[in-house]
Amino acid sequence: MNANTPAGFVTREDKSNYETAEPVLYAVENGIASVTMNRPTFNNAQNSQMTYALDAGFRRAVDDDAVKVIVLRGAGKHFSAGHDIGTPGRDINKPFERTHLWWDHTNKPGGEFLYAREQEVYLEMCRRWRALPKPTIAMVQGACIAGGLMLAWVCDLIIASDDAFFQDPVVRMGIPGVEYFAHPYELNPRIAKEFLFVGDRMSAERAYQMGMVNRVLPRAELEQGTYALAARIAEQPRMGLALTKQAINHVEDLQGKRNAMDATFAWHHFAHSHSELISGNRTGGYDARSMAEANRKAAAQETSA
Repeated sequence: MNANTPAGFVTREDKSNYETAEPVLYAVENGIASVTMNRPTFNNAQNSQMTYALDAGFRRAVDDDAVKVIVLRGAGKHFSAGHDIGTPGRDINKPFERTHLWWDHTNKPGGEFLYAREQEVYLEMCRRWRALPKPTIAMVQGACIAGGLMLAWVCDLIIASDDAFFQDPVVRMGIPGVEYFAHPYELNPRIAKEFLFVGDRMSAERAYQMGMVNRVLPRAELEQGTYALAARIAEQPRMGLALTKQAINHVEDLQGKRNAMDATFAWHHFAHSHSELISGNRTGGYDARSMAEANRKAAAQETSA
């Protein structure tokens, strides 16, 4: 801290060590853009490097008039294990060139640090992607956990492999669900409560029954089936697709989706501050390893039940 730093401000050192310079891959074929999360070593955990690269990939697809449909996918075994809370590439303290008008969080005190960051990289970024004018399809295999749900939920359609599962276990951190809080819109409210209260995995088949997933395919057929659907959508006129998407998103917002998200985001950050006050840790003492261990125990209990 230097003499010009206001009292109460904290200087945080960035110690991130990226395993790849390409956390997101981009390709276009037959009018379909593939935006691929590329951190398979860490089950596509989302650090800021990846989040901003995703934003750049979506922008690239929107700007390309040859692209009619966008497929979001994850390299490797899993779609996404959620937000990065423990890999060497965790870069929460690193400033980036921001997409929205929130200020740099890295030198801010107390709850402002996380509130400003998560407005930028989670809530507003996800809203930006939900609103982009071209149809998006999430192709989900394996784990789709917490922050991974946010990425799938911003997409217009979700196609899942039969071995995929969905989970938001963050209530054990004292947090009322992930920042992009779409749970009671993706699921029946009672199912959403159970999904959060218990934190168990929801199978792809159950997610399909609840209306959260459009189609469930055998793992070996997931890619072919997803791109076949994307190709059919790509036959429609661009403006017709954009207006249809805008209309349905508007109906959701009239039903309160955006306002509900704003309120829950505030409660989410109260929860972070509460946890830090009583335990000294924003996530109630959980890190990546302890969350993984808790998930393994919960999965074992599900299997034995």
